[in-house]
Amino acid sequence: MALLTETEISSLRDDIVFKTSLLGHPLTFHSTWGVFSPREVDKGTILLLDHIEINRDHDCLDLGCGYGPLGLAMAAEANQGTTHLIDKDFVAVDFSRKNAEINSLANVEVYLSNGFSAVPTTARFDTVVSNLPAKAGKELFYLYFYDARERLKPGGRFYVVTINGLRQFIKRSFTEVFGNYTKLKQGKDYTISMAELDPNAGVFAGR
Repeated sequence: MALLTETEISSLRDDIVFKTSLLGHPLTFHSTWGVFSPREVDKGTILLLDHIEINRDHDCLDLGCGYGPLGLAMAAEANQGTTHLIDKDFVAVDFSRKNAEINSLANVEVYLSNGFSAVPTTARFDTVVSNLPAKAGKELFYLYFYDARERLKPGGRFYVVTINGLRQFIKRSFTEVFGNYTKLKQGKDYTISMAELDPNAGVFAGR
């Protein structure tokens, strides 16, 4: 196999740039090798965006934001609310910040967070979304689910997209943690699931 030239190596360091439309909003994304689905928005994310309901004044959170397609689409749609984009990967956070600026989305907060660890304890959300990584492990998923339950406003919704092989686990765990589960869509490869916090619920006292 021939070695890459200096020019070819240099080109690999350049941002990957593409344009798309999400939730009816034209968006430009910069990404890089090493982040999830760097050359285009992945099919699971697109399927999830097809099945979420967001009002203009919603406060939203994208858990595991990558370079920002879910979170920035929500920020564009909920332009009278605030959307938090969080990820434990500093490269992903840097690109989400860059993409928020490129798309002139000022109603966002983007920061490093291992799960919900850095999310302000007083923050509450109408909508929390996550494209759950299949290999993260069920123990981590439970931490996400209980922490999401704690941070939702009464009546708030938690949406996830997973590979189909996880759909029964999501059904069981959502029913256990939230007391309800709705399968919004099962496609060829991915399932969209939703749980809703009881509108009469107070703040979760799990910790």
